[in-house]
Amino acid sequence: MGGTSRSSIGHILPGTGFFAVGLWHLFNHIRLFSLRPDSYVAPVWFPVPRARWRYLEPALVIAGSALEFAMEMFVDHSTFLPFDADGSIPADRLHNHEHAIICLSLVVYAGAAVHLDRRRSSRGRPAPGARALCLLLASVVFAQELLVFHFHSTNHAGVEGQFHWCLQAVVAACLATSLLGIGFPRSFAVSVARSACVMFHGVWLAVIGAMVWVPALVPKGCYLVRVDGRDTVRCRGEASLRRAKALVNLQFGWYLSFLTVFVLAMYLYVCSRYPAHQAYARLPTVAGGEEEGHVEEARKCGAPRDGGGDVHGDFASLEIEV
Repeated sequence: MGGTSRSSIGHILPGTGFFAVGLWHLFNHIRLFSLRPDSYVAPVWFPVPRARWRYLEPALVIAGSALEFAMEMFVDHSTFLPFDADGSIPADRLHNHEHAIICLSLVVYAGAAVHLDRRRSSRGRPAPGARALCLLLASVVFAQELLVFHFHSTNHAGVEGQFHWCLQAVVAACLATSLLGIGFPRSFAVSVARSACVMFHGVWLAVIGAMVWVPALVPKGCYLVRVDGRDTVRCRGEASLRRAKALVNLQFGWYLSFLTVFVLAMYLYVCSRYPAHQAYARLPTVAGGEEEGHVEEARKCGAPRDGGGDVHGDFASLEIEV
């Protein structure tokens, strides 16, 4: 991705975006499930409560992806043209085109999510299969990313290769949980796992950007060297390489453990902040003149709040067929 600073920023900024989206989803999935556990259906994305900011999440995804697409294709190169004069792709620009494909997939996903939601608003009901289609498009993004990193034109060897193998594992988990979400729309576990995987995806991208292209953070016994127009990590001897790879594995385990604790803490906090809504129903009069009674139906499936039909509070607009 160009020089050291560009390579680092090119991983940290997208990583921050993935983390923010995953955190937003995690909070709202837990909140939604805590309020209505029996009527929970996982939305694909969450609108902002204010109508004018409704599409903030997909809009930020589109804007961030478009910016990264422009950076990959036109910026920080000797020429702003992504192709040679004969229309071919230069060898040193192949990895930029591969990264740009991922950005394009994100734009398609977010744009389709907005379009399907606007169609729902105009028709007054969700389009058939809209939720499944959005999750399928999200799965395409992760499948595209997994394909690109597995068959990358850049030879990710040594320490950098170890980081990217771990990244592929995270992307595969994002893909798997997205596909599971299509078949299990009421599964809270699948939704939490998908949100956590997207968060970890962002964390690990940022870790790669810092640990591989910031000279001060390169493992002991290794150094940055420029190969084929880009900076990469090389180690002095087999012992230094083995140590550096082991440190990558340790970091992966540390961050995974920290994220697990964070998700648990978030769950406990949100559940205490948004307890399940209690609904009441009147029992019919029993034959024989027995006194009419009341029973509390805790977490009643489909129970409206404040007598309205909004089952999922602010996110009723995303209630679509299962």
